[in-house]
Amino acid sequence: MFELPPLIIGDREFQSRLLVGTGKFSSTMIMKQAIEASGTEIVTVALRRVDMSNPQDNLIGAIDTNRYLLLPNTSGARNAEEAVRLARIARAAGCEPWVKLEVTPDPHYLLPDPVETLKAAEILVKEGFNVLPYINADPVLAKRLEELGTVTVMPLGAPIGTNRGLKTRDAIQIIIEQAQVPVVVDAGLGAPSHASEAMEMGADAVLVNTAIAVAKDPIRMAKAFRLGVEAGFMAHISGLGRPRWEAEASSPLTGFLRGT
Repeated sequence: MFELPPLIIGDREFQSRLLVGTGKFSSTMIMKQAIEASGTEIVTVALRRVDMSNPQDNLIGAIDTNRYLLLPNTSGARNAEEAVRLARIARAAGCEPWVKLEVTPDPHYLLPDPVETLKAAEILVKEGFNVLPYINADPVLAKRLEELGTVTVMPLGAPIGTNRGLKTRDAIQIIIEQAQVPVVVDAGLGAPSHASEAMEMGADAVLVNTAIAVAKDPIRMAKAFRLGVEAGFMAHISGLGRPRWEAEASSPLTGFLRGT
């Protein structure tokens, strides 16, 4: 059994490189089982969907915080002010100072606002939060956020919930090459092969929600994504062969076969 290197975010180590969201599941029980099957150690929860001050909240109560890092996200925030307020509420309710920063003013495409995201990240980093910002696949913005002190950058593969895969592949590749913090591909991954592709490129982790939650069998799909992430990461660290235009025999002809 190979020992894979851990994912290090901030001052924490994680064995899994798959982050899982909690939206769109048909029931809390299925969500709980899918999370377990995924092998994840980080679970994101939209702050607007739960009562963080109530440990008996149906969603919060289903997540074992001794086993998983509960990562509140500011989904639904339309500007920096709203995002900062949501993060502060989560910390005041007893959550660890970790936040997935989302600022999405456009309700149709849910694309992140780069200006407001940068503004909110600067405030939250200064307040001691470990900030994981959801962004467009913008290498310049990713570098600016890293310089501010965010613990990851999280470029989208495609718009949230579209299941379209890595439509921003070229820009993500640049981000991966430049980043000194983990790159987590977030949004748009609709199949385990998409997650594997992201990991083969050199991404440090992926975040998946919709593709698991809306699957016919979310529990098996969660396991499939787990395997896809592990396979892609192992392929990357093993060293993929470079593409070639010309064929090259894997078993070159010997002198015996040539009749010499």
